[in-house]
Order: sequence, then structure tokens, then C-alpha cells
Amino acid sequence: MANVYTWTITAMDCSTTETNPDTVITAHWTCAGTNGTYNASVYSTCSFAPPEGTFTPYADLTQEQVLGWCWANGVDKDATEAGVGDQLANLVNPPVVTPPLPWNTPTV
Repeated sequence: MANVYTWTITAMDCSTTETNPDTVITAHWTCAGTNGTYNASVYSTCSFAPPEGTFTPYADLTQEQVLGWCWANGVDKDATEAGVGDQLANLVNPPVVTPPLPWNTPTV
């Protein structure tokens, strides 16, 4: 199965001191990936300058709109998904393992 990625806005911080109340200044996001067997994710935040011009009221924002802001303000979608993909690949084929010590033989 190919890796499947899901982007989610998990919270938004708002400034109460801007001209428009509830102006979003930070979005908290996760990018989760799965290959059907393993799951991996990354969490981060993205900050924004207060908007100039058109203002969307908080209640009218969509997740797609806020994710678009994140991607337009420095969150590299492709690089993030590649990083989550690397995590999944490392779960499938761990680059480091810890085998049992050779002098500790299991008792039957």
C-alpha cells in the first residue's frame, strides 16, 4: 500500500488585540501518515501576520483555508510528507536494532 498522508489543524491561537476579534495568528497542525500497517506523524505550528484586506471571520474559516495559509507561510508540504514517509520506512526496516545480549540465553 502506498503511504497516505492526512493534514489536520488541531488548534488555532487568536489575538484579541487586533482590529478584528479572533484574528488567527498561529495554527497548530499535524501531518499523519500510514502505510496500512504503521503510522507516523509530525506536529508543529505556523504563525501568521495579521491579515490586511479581506478578513474571514473565525467561524467561517475552513481547515483547507488555514492549511493553505500554513503552506504559503513556510510549511513545506512535500518535505513534511517526505519526513513522515521516512519515519514509516524506518518502522518497516529499522536502521538500528537492539538484539538480545549473546550471553543471556533464554530459559525454556
